Amino acid sequence: MKILVPVKRVIDYNAKPRIKPDGSAVDLANVKMSINPFDEISVEEAVRLKEKGVASEVVVVSVGPAKSVETLRTALAMGADRAIHIQTDEAVEPLGVAKILKSIADDEKPALVILGKQAIDDDSNQTGQMLAALMGRPQGTFASVVNVDGEHVLVTREIDGGLETLRLALPAIITADLRLNEPRYASLPNIMKAKSKPLVTKTPADLDVDVTPRLATLKVAEPPMRSAGIKVADVDALVAKLKDMGVA
Repeated sequence: MKILVPVKRVIDYNAKPRIKPDGSAVDLANVKMSINPFDEISVEEAVRLKEKGVASEVVVVSVGPAKSVETLRTALAMGADRAIHIQTDEAVEPLGVAKILKSIADDEKPALVILGKQAIDDDSNQTGQMLAALMGRPQGTFASVVNVDGEHVLVTREIDGGLETLRLALPAIITADLRLNEPRYASLPNIMKAKSKPLVTKTPADLDVDVTPRLATLKVAEPPMRSAGIKVADVDALVAKLKDMGVA
């Protein structure tokens, strides 16, 4: 079977984001970018399914500017077979991404679409659910274990009461949690091989998808600084302080 894995180019999780002076957006100039960590987990899971003989092909897709090709090459170096780049310099909202992925999925006809549960830049946690709704496919979100069983896939996910296992008929949509796996490091030989793997570039217009934003960002600001704590000598002093604060 074929697996489709969407990946997103985001600010590296080790980098500290900076706000533009006018407060309009996050400043991306001279900032290290990398593959979204949750998407990296999705790629790893798809490659593992291929190594087990469950999947025959892993296709990665990214929506974003020209530099998103670097993200796709990283996924190819991890073991994906080919890539599709939907090039646009506009910010694409989750619904627009879901519509693009639906168009690609209608053409590629994957048995599984494995997405990261969210992107660390906007934390929307919407694209996978929207894609499942648009395609009318079963979904298993926040997956911590994935097992393909014939024409079905078993997805274990964490819930408030413990663990829940869903049995989904293929084709299906899955979003990956951090506990699903630990992504591998791409080796130098695989990085070199990735440069020759197929990569097709299209635009949203080629897919007849309108990605006009429906939301407007009014302001971007850094979170307020935490105030310093107060040390007390003993429990009596703590209780007295709480009473002064009106807590106790």
